[in-house]
Amino acid sequence: MTLPEEHTLKLLDKLERSNLSFSLYRLPYAEQCHLVLQTSLGVEFLEDIHALNKKKGFVLAPFVQSEEHPLILIHPDVIALGWQEIDSKLSNIDIFDANLNSSKRNFEDKSILTEKEEKLQYTKAFNKFYSLVKEDEVQKIVLSRSHRIPLREKFSPINAFLNACNRYPRCFIYLCHTLSTSTWIGSTPEILLSGQGDSFQTIALAGTMLLENEDTKKMWNLKNQKEQELVVDYLRKITNDFGYDIIEKGPYTARAGQLLHLRTDINFRISTPEKLGDLLFHLHPSPAVCGIPKDKALSFINENEAYDRAYYSGFIGWIDPMGQTDIYVNLRCMEIKNNYATLYAGGGILPASLLEEEWEETNDKMRTILMCC
Repeated sequence: MTLPEEHTLKLLDKLERSNLSFSLYRLPYAEQCHLVLQTSLGVEFLEDIHALNKKKGFVLAPFVQSEEHPLILIHPDVIALGWQEIDSKLSNIDIFDANLNSSKRNFEDKSILTEKEEKLQYTKAFNKFYSLVKEDEVQKIVLSRSHRIPLREKFSPINAFLNACNRYPRCFIYLCHTLSTSTWIGSTPEILLSGQGDSFQTIALAGTMLLENEDTKKMWNLKNQKEQELVVDYLRKITNDFGYDIIEKGPYTARAGQLLHLRTDINFRISTPEKLGDLLFHLHPSPAVCGIPKDKALSFINENEAYDRAYYSGFIGWIDPMGQTDIYVNLRCMEIKNNYATLYAGGGILPASLLEEEWEETNDKMRTILMCC
């Protein structure tokens, strides 16, 4: 992907430090980036996922909606495609300069857990989650964690976004900034809902292996295969309830950066594209980020994961019932706040799971976005 001119880069850096809400995103394999900008202050807060019915704009949904982490929609007052159009439209917006916050990031000193302390916290949580699946209370449950790091003084979120675009051509890359959510950057391979008209797609993406020596033909163990089957079964039920003419492809090995995943594509048709919010309500959270059965896994995660996922493992992207919709699960992401970045990652816990393997899987996933900083 080509890089923006210096003038465009400076405009985007200023925009990320402003009070305006916007998103910059690039679809998988695309050469050009999209800009969605709301020129009025604030964003639309939605009561629930159903409220996305008939809505158009850029959506950022948390894992669990709360007062602290609302479901938001950025109104598309300005839409641009490609660096030249982005530069032109940003340069001609009168409200832009009036809402800039040119102050430097706050470099306050805050404590950061050591790796040993993080590992101890994760081990305690793993033992709880593992006991649940061993006792057959759930078939699968996802355990995640966060990792906080200080950022170098001249860190640029826009440069991190561009680095991710060039490193991960197969993924959905985004930068989303609002005063309500701070700045989030991600590189996610997992489609939650994509399509237009009456034709849509969702995917089951579960199971993880580290790519070694560019070998994409490694054999998958039974744990990863079972994890994938559980996700496919769930999505198959949802698409059967909401759609028709369903076609499955997979499972097959898909690459995302230096990681490999098992993927199954599910293509289907729907008769009510104006009700995408209703469909998203049932798709989220999928077993890929929550567990099976969904309600029991979700309740256990909220009570025992010991931290707030915020917008990690929620969903993010463009929604348009009359046009193209591209919504992804928010994975391989980080939150930028003041002079710190908080990275997030998780993995599915099954009876065959091992503590050390699960811990290393979260490290491998965090490395995806960390390499762009």
